[in-house]
Amino acid sequence: VQLQESGPGLVKPSQTLSLTCTVSGGSITTNYYWSWIRQPPGKGLEWMGAIAYSGSTYYSPSLKGRTSISRDTSKNQFTLQLSSVTPEDTAKYYCARRAYEEFDYWGQGTQVTVSS
Repeated sequence: VQLQESGPGLVKPSQTLSLTCTVSGGSITTNYYWSWIRQPPGKGLEWMGAIAYSGSTYYSPSLKGRTSISRDTSKNQFTLQLSSVTPEDTAKYYCARRAYEEFDYWGQGTQVTVSS
């Protein structure tokens, strides 16, 4: 299984950040939870949310409703949207597959900077 993030590397404050994760080697509709995780500079990993194989979505309450995750099953992709971004949302963003209690496959990550 391989995951690959894509999206803009620079987003202006107050805009919506949109990233896509393309999955190969396995379908996003069969088992597992497909997550977005980020790591701000000098900080730890933060789980942002996930979309399940069923299409159900789960979000971190710490992001206060700014997060939306959707999927395109025809392309085997899932997408993160984070609204009203600020410079504090600058981070490396990862998509990952969660199997049981661990994230077993990760994308290589994509750097997103929020700046005017």
